[in-house]
Amino acid sequence: MIDWKRVDELRDEIGADGFAEVADMFLDEADEAVRVLVSGLAADAVEGQLHFLKGSALNLGLADLAAICQDGERKAAAGYGALVDVRRVAAIYHSSRQMLLGRLGTEAAA
Repeated sequence: MIDWKRVDELRDEIGADGFAEVADMFLDEADEAVRVLVSGLAADAVEGQLHFLKGSALNLGLADLAAICQDGERKAAAGYGALVDVRRVAAIYHSSRQMLLGRLGTEAAA
């Protein structure tokens, strides 16, 4: 799920061009963070990656991604980083990414 109200608020705050720049930067950095997560990141480093993704997801209104990252971050902080389902995090990220880009592409064409 994406909090479209948050997306619209952020776009209103920083303008369409600024929002596009922020979204592009987030997606580039998040692509790398997800790649690192699924490539076999050490269990003690999982928390930091999830924290980064959660914060960025919250800023862009990616509610499902933020929620799964928060859950994983808590597990990792408790010493259970190896139990975090990073493939599920990646799947939710890619789904959220596709929905966000789909809507932004549709709006740009309008």
